[in-house]
Amino acid sequence: MYFRNQKIKRVLLHAFIIVFGLCMIYPVLWMIAGSLKNNNEILNSALNLIPTTFRWENFQNGWKGFGGISFGTFFINSIIVSSVSTLGTVLSSACVAYALTRINFKGKKIWFAVMLATMMIPTQVILIPQYLIWNQLGMVGTYVPLVLPHWFGQAFFIYQMMQFMVSIPTELDEAAYMDGCSKYSIFARVIFPLLKPAIVTTVIIQFYWKWDDFLGPLVYLDKPASYTVSLALKMFADTASRTDFGAMFAMSTLSLLPVFLIFLFFNKYLVEGISTSGLKG
Repeated sequence: MYFRNQKIKRVLLHAFIIVFGLCMIYPVLWMIAGSLKNNNEILNSALNLIPTTFRWENFQNGWKGFGGISFGTFFINSIIVSSVSTLGTVLSSACVAYALTRINFKGKKIWFAVMLATMMIPTQVILIPQYLIWNQLGMVGTYVPLVLPHWFGQAFFIYQMMQFMVSIPTELDEAAYMDGCSKYSIFARVIFPLLKPAIVTTVIIQFYWKWDDFLGPLVYLDKPASYTVSLALKMFADTASRTDFGAMFAMSTLSLLPVFLIFLFFNKYLVEGISTSGLKG
């Protein structure tokens, strides 16, 4: 009777997980299905995922873009902004985390408190002051406001790397120092390579955040040729004429591929710990 009850519980648990998972993934499936439908099917058969006729031309129409600008241009813009921002976030956050974790200097606790305080300030609060600063510098309309701030550390990722760095034995620093390494060499040759799991997590999250960012490009970019994917998708919704929902969903489906590939490529590194990163004897 006990094993029978346990089996029933497992069946019910798996059934709940499957149903909950389908509810979570249904909007994505609906979007993918919508990329192969016409407007009438999208608007009148919301619950039906299987198109009556597969309209592959939606991808062709969506890829044409707008005003002679191919959607490939928007993809390239997003890849540039997301990649450069992610690289800057990884390098700068790792440096700041190393300084706050491994180096003693005057005012260290104050700077740490200031860093944590920046995590509590909503982005919308500082949006207008930042815009005025970038406008005075003549940088509005370029990618600089979207990329440059990420090269000076991001509080969330700094704190994340600090928590991981604390678990790295300080004996490694001392051994490297005895071998003649400076603080810079210790960071570059010892600490940074051991941060692989934290770095991979930062890459995945930051790339996703930047790829999905809509507010930043909306505020700072003023030329369609420089638009990112998130902003270009909004151009399909035309209030003055007929909106091509099929092409919009087709490009939305393609926009998921870079993020999915990034996660798929780096996912195996997420489970790696220090023991698989160089601390085995």
